[in-house]
Amino acid sequence: MAFIKYLTQEEIPERNRVNDLDNIIQIHGINSGVMRNHYDLYITLMRKRSPLSRIQREEIAVVVSAVNGCHY
Repeated sequence: MAFIKYLTQEEIPERNRVNDLDNIIQIHGINSGVMRNHYDLYITLMRKRSPLSRIQREEIAVVVSAVNGCHY
């Protein structure tokens, strides 16, 4: 299994910290500006106003992950 190093919250500059401790987000901590942008994009796509319901967006994410062979 692959291992990707990530930083702890304390090692990430405070301005770039996000309120999400999922490893998939935290691996971006190595380049914390990217992590902040990725998290903001995710929140916009998954939680902000949209013609798709939250459930529909989650279903799309599950299907895309399955097609890509992602087991996370």
